[in-house]
Amino acid sequence: MIELIPAIDIIDGHCVRLTQGDYNQQTTYDADPVDIAKAFEDAGVKRLHTVDLDGARSSHVVNARTIERIAAATNLIIDFGGGIKSTEDLQTAFNAGAAMVTVGSLAVKNPQLFLSWAEEFGADRFILGADAKNGRISISGWKEEDGQELLPFVKSYFDKGLRQVLCTDISRDGMLQGPAVELYRDLMTHFPALHLIASGGVSCMDDILSLDEAGIPAVVFGKAFYEGRISLKDLEQFIIHNA
Repeated sequence: MIELIPAIDIIDGHCVRLTQGDYNQQTTYDADPVDIAKAFEDAGVKRLHTVDLDGARSSHVVNARTIERIAAATNLIIDFGGGIKSTEDLQTAFNAGAAMVTVGSLAVKNPQLFLSWAEEFGADRFILGADAKNGRISISGWKEEDGQELLPFVKSYFDKGLRQVLCTDISRDGMLQGPAVELYRDLMTHFPALHLIASGGVSCMDDILSLDEAGIPAVVFGKAFYEGRISLKDLEQFIIHNA
């Protein structure tokens, strides 16, 4: 069964969603991230994807306190991304309660530091953030195109022992127009042992079913839930049915 990983994106301690990573296209939801996390857990979800959007913009972890509150209130396995640019940021995330961290821009700009972290803390505590547009890697909150092609970028870390990859198709993120199933299927064809986490474009449970049928191990979704297109009941039924 595909692993369901709901997302909580955070700005100033509040739950928000962006469209295609654009801070000018921001929707703030009137709900405490802790309450949302607890609701996901009550529905049977085991894992949560959190993004510190303030951190992504300012290049250091900002919303650690919100992660601490979620970790204290739930037993969810929390993965955290956004603003991790130094060993101090990494420790802040782990100390706040993150079981894993997602690293994207730094993995592009300073691969030696990223690989040293994986060696020191264990590769299983890291998720490679591979944000792509038109098959090429984007970084720095999607404001810069690095120029690297997606497949060689993933291979460079897969060959070093990284097995978890969060791949976001930027062109679909927040658009509610369906995920890039073919892109993810292609990645799995090249790297069958990859624990691929698909992200971007999920609009309904049928999209999740399509990814499941394509053999994608996990999916991150956010806006579809916050806009009422996927309900807690949908998640609960899916998890029970596939238990």
